[in-house]
Amino acid sequence: MKIEQIYTGCLAHAAYYLESKGEAAIFDPLREVEPYIARAKKDRATIKYVFETHFHADFVSGHLDLKKKTGAEIVFGPTAKPGYEATVAKDNQIFKVGDYQVKVIHTPGHTMESTTYLLLDENGKEHGLITGDTLFIGDVGRPDLDQHVVSELTEEKLAGYLFDSLRNKIMPLDDNLIVYPNHGAGSACGKMMSKETTDTLGHQKKVNYALRPDMTKDEFIKELLTGLTAPPGYFPQ
Repeated sequence: MKIEQIYTGCLAHAAYYLESKGEAAIFDPLREVEPYIARAKKDRATIKYVFETHFHADFVSGHLDLKKKTGAEIVFGPTAKPGYEATVAKDNQIFKVGDYQVKVIHTPGHTMESTTYLLLDENGKEHGLITGDTLFIGDVGRPDLDQHVVSELTEEKLAGYLFDSLRNKIMPLDDNLIVYPNHGAGSACGKMMSKETTDTLGHQKKVNYALRPDMTKDEFIKELLTGLTAPPGYFPQ
């Protein structure tokens, strides 16, 4: 499968480029979109989709600029309410990029619209997961950001949603899947992310504290909320 991680170290941010048969998709682009456009031109590919795993708090996304410059369709996961033209996908909806498939898996918790995208190759084989801020390498997304925008969403409620998303949507998937997260060590979106920027899901099940199989929901919530520092002041904006 032709997928590339485009990592920006100063933001500890990972965007992704997917290409098949002259069609491309960008996941979680930064505001500076020329590198993505140039990458697609190198393959003589047309950017068909811009997939957003969630509304980002730590950077301004380039999705609107990519749509304007390339005509790409912006896709968000379920429950998203964008104030501009975009597709709000349904859970389990399939999008085609050339011979590849991108399956929507709604994984609320970090935010309510947070979505993981399951990538399937030209043979229909599951290859990897673009997890956004739902699952990092060594950590999971902090659940205290949406409450600054929607008051009734307490961090405890969001942490409970994240527990269910991880247990019911992510952990049952194949151990051989590659996890492609939105951030690495240094980001304020988690508290103990690894310096590694990809891993297998099976290895994360063994080493990621938040995926411990015998952890109860109450234990998960307590452990996840312990040690969180205050988010940067601009995040709610």
